[in-house]
Amino acid sequence: MSLADLPPLREALERHDLMARKSFGQHFLLDLNVTRKIARLAQIGEGDTVVEVGPGPGGLTRALLETGAKVVAIEKDSRFLPLLAEVAEVAEGRLELVEGDALKVDAAQAAGGAAHVVSNLPYNVGTQLLINWLTGPFRPLSMTLMFQKEVADRIVAQPDDDAYGRLAVISQTLCEARTVMDLPAKAFTPPPKVASAVVRLTPRADPPPADVVAALERVTAAAFGQRRKMLRSSLKALGGAELCERAGVSPDARAEVIDLAGFLALAEATLNSPAG
Repeated sequence: MSLADLPPLREALERHDLMARKSFGQHFLLDLNVTRKIARLAQIGEGDTVVEVGPGPGGLTRALLETGAKVVAIEKDSRFLPLLAEVAEVAEGRLELVEGDALKVDAAQAAGGAAHVVSNLPYNVGTQLLINWLTGPFRPLSMTLMFQKEVADRIVAQPDDDAYGRLAVISQTLCEARTVMDLPAKAFTPPPKVASAVVRLTPRADPPPADVVAALERVTAAAFGQRRKMLRSSLKALGGAELCERAGVSPDARAEVIDLAGFLALAEATLNSPAG
């Protein structure tokens, strides 16, 4: 038996009497044409190791395995493990199942080395997982991730966009980020109330050092936490107008118009600031 011989996903779900759980933010992609397209957009190939969070019935898992990659699938919902085990049986040792909460699992240890991340992320933890991968000890080779459309827009937003905020600044400081695919709600089972989008993030070759990234998180939290205020006010606890002047940023500007270079300058300035 091979991957091609596996039953259709809907049939597999019915046989195991499985339904999506709202509490887990589950919405399944059952169209293998769509999941195969995501695998292509992720540029995954033979010999790659991929971490997938929340595989559910395994639609994306199958598509990733078809590329010849090894997949480490982290699944919190134990109901899906028997179904995924059937996929593992025909995957020739290339599918490793890890039961656990992806927010708590050591992804680097699970992957056993360098790995890409490709996932249809559960809606309720997607943003936090992205921040963890951007700033934590596990740094993926690339990330191709599906989010709610509004979250995807926040990741790729530019200054002066309504969606521009700290998620865009942190994501784009550390990665090249672009939307590579839009999906309507009807593509999922059950359909969510909103559309979705796939974002591909490729780490920059020369990211800022860890202390600057930590400072950037503090600066963006303060600046966008009071985004209607001028920086002289929103950044008062970090140095206010004096900090802005040392960074070469107008203290009368608001966070929504400051570009990546401006926020990096502010972050670096806090490291030498008595208030920082």
